[in-house]
Formats: sequence, structure tokens, C-alpha cells
Amino acid sequence: MQANNTEQDDPGPRLLARARQAIGHYLGIAPEPADDARLAQRGACFVTLTIDGVLRGCIGSIRPQRTLADDIATNAVAAASRDPRFPPLTADEFARVRIEVSLLSSPDFIEFTDEADLLRQITPHEDGLILFAGCRSATFLPQVWEQLPQPEHFLAALKQKAGLDPERPVNGMMAARFSVRKWEETSREA
Repeated sequence: MQANNTEQDDPGPRLLARARQAIGHYLGIAPEPADDARLAQRGACFVTLTIDGVLRGCIGSIRPQRTLADDIATNAVAAASRDPRFPPLTADEFARVRIEVSLLSSPDFIEFTDEADLLRQITPHEDGLILFAGCRSATFLPQVWEQLPQPEHFLAALKQKAGLDPERPVNGMMAARFSVRKWEETSREA
């Protein structure tokens, strides 16, 4: 019985279903997602889309500004239609897309004196990182550590994502770390 309660309390399946239904509705092949009172609290999430293991879109929120139900639906549609790196997802691709939802903790700002100090304070494979430099910012989810396991490379790529020189010192920048709970669909067949 306890396992069933744990499964019922796990929001992952609801989050994944809501993301899939929101994209399907956007593409005109599914009804609008129904209200879900269990997702009424504020939340921040990222929705990542892949096809055959290759990134196809990723959009998210850093801070909780709307209900989790709205955040999931909005970010799912944005990942499918407005990620500037990709053309909008097609109905044909929708059948093959795999969805991952990452629920973010509140960002925790890090005080640091230099790059070495910042790198000492982040935990590879656990911490996501937000980097702020004036009007520029960029975010990497903890999952990015899989492609960039060296902290120096992780930070350099994050600077580049923010439109900064990867060699630029972090002096004058701000950083915040966060953790995620993530759920992903099983592989989808073509």
C-alpha cells in the first residue's frame, strides 16, 4: 500500500502528461489540458524535448511566477515552438519526441571572490547554475554536467551561452545555484 501512496504523491507522471497534452493542444491534435488542483501551487520548471537522444527544445522558468500547471503548459509549448535554436516542432515529430520535466528549487545566490572560489562552491552533477553579467544571463540545468563534466568547461560554456567571452573573469558577475527533481518519459518509438 505504501508504494501506491508514494506513486500517487509523485507529481512526475502528472507533469509529463500535462506537458505532452499542452504540446498536443498547440499542434491541434489534443484537447486543452484539464485543470489539476494538485498543480495549483506556484512552481518553476524547465521542459526539455529530445528526439532520438538529440536536443529538440528546452525552455523554462527560473523562479515560480505562476501555478505549476501553467508553468508546465507554457514552457512545454515554448520548448516546442519558440526555442530559437530550432524550428517549431511538427505533428510528425510529436509522436517521436521524448519529454523531460525538471522542477527547480529556489535559486541560492553564491558569494565568491574569483572563478576558483565559485567553482569550489558548486557541486558537479547536482547543482544547476545561473550566471548574471549586467543585462546578460544564462542557465544550465544539472543535466548539462553529463556533457560538460569538468567544472571549468561547464562555467566557460555557461558564459558563452550568456553571450560572453568564455575567458572573461567572473569578477562583477553574480551566480546562483539550484537543484532539480526531474522526470522523463520512456523512449518513444517512431
